[in-house]
Amino acid sequence: MLKDITLGQFFPGDTLLHRLDPRTKLILTFVYIVALFVAKSYISYAVMLLFLIMSVVISKVKPKALFRGLKPIMVIIIITALLNLFYTDGNTLVEFWIFKITDAGIKSAVFMALRISMLIMGTFLLTYTTSPIDLTDGLEKLLNPLKKIKVPVHELAMMMSIALRFIPTLIEETDKIMSAQKARGADFETGNILQRAKAMLPLLVPLFVSAFRRADELAVAMEARCYHGGVGRTRMKQLRMKRRDLLGLAAGALLLGSVITLASLGL
Repeated sequence: MLKDITLGQFFPGDTLLHRLDPRTKLILTFVYIVALFVAKSYISYAVMLLFLIMSVVISKVKPKALFRGLKPIMVIIIITALLNLFYTDGNTLVEFWIFKITDAGIKSAVFMALRISMLIMGTFLLTYTTSPIDLTDGLEKLLNPLKKIKVPVHELAMMMSIALRFIPTLIEETDKIMSAQKARGADFETGNILQRAKAMLPLLVPLFVSAFRRADELAVAMEARCYHGGVGRTRMKQLRMKRRDLLGLAAGALLLGSVITLASLGL
């Protein structure tokens, strides 16, 4: 299960999506998320799904990697869908005990499952095609106006980038600790939920020790290289918007406009 968590991984490539400016990809991801919450019909979700499929094809990221990333949250998706299925008012189709299935409940459950799945895959596609350094630079550039009100933009962007970068590392460390404890007789797979949760407690201490050690080593390495935040910092690669970025932003605006139009028409 731990190996299925792919958030924070970067798959190098030379596709059109990889070459887009990180600011463009961040804006497109935000527009995509807004459009997902605006979508209210099957036609709207079909448009969103088509946009996602086209992005995956352009990026050349294997769909298997996206679906693997959904496995850890599949339980959340199922529970959310069931809650919408049983507790949405509408024309009753089936009723048993305290549960009631309505036509509106079925529609709401399908839409909610699609919304969460497509949202996760869309955000994963951002990290798959953007390196942590580019993501930091793009986020800092977008949030640059907040510096006027004394918001530590560079520090916030760096923290988010480091957090994304170390998610795969912490997952790998957790897997190693679990394997070591299994070799000593630990059992993480049998018993009820409470017993499994209790069996996971011995993982926390070595995991936290490892995380704090890595954080301390990173801090020492940054200080040894005279890192003092974003003041006076220069970049070898300057971010510049190109024609492909403008076309990408236009595609995002067209997507959002189409979904809003469909929603206003009730389609």
